[in-house]
Amino acid sequence: MIGSGPKTVLAALCVGAETAYDWHIGCLPSGLLHKFSVKTDGLQGREQKGEEMDISPTKVAQVAIMAREIDRSEAELRAFIGRMNEDEQAELVAIMWIGRGSFEAADLQEAITTARTEASVPCADYLLGSPHLPDHLENGLDALGVSASDEEDGLM
Repeated sequence: MIGSGPKTVLAALCVGAETAYDWHIGCLPSGLLHKFSVKTDGLQGREQKGEEMDISPTKVAQVAIMAREIDRSEAELRAFIGRMNEDEQAELVAIMWIGRGSFEAADLQEAITTARTEASVPCADYLLGSPHLPDHLENGLDALGVSASDEEDGLM
């Protein structure tokens, strides 16, 4: 065995293909990267069809945490967003828009479609141009029935 300390365990977790980078601990095991169904009452679209969002609330919370520490983590945040697929990126933008009030939670599908069709710059560039990104993401999660503070607490 290479070592038995916490760093060795984290290194082993990061080797798997189903992990994501975490700037606090190095990576997140796939078990923490669960998908979620939107829980807002009366939501049209994905929830009524029984579909899940591609992005997990943990990833959204991770972006919010990293955005709060942008001076230390901009490169990591850009890489984290860059590793997301196009669906996850569109959903992240849609959640941010819901959080800032551009869309209602009930209009999630429209926000996602708009994010896909109107994307003209890299997602990270667009999101980092929003001065209140962490607040908007947290408000968006909350509007969708997911506790942003619980998700963030789970990452600390």
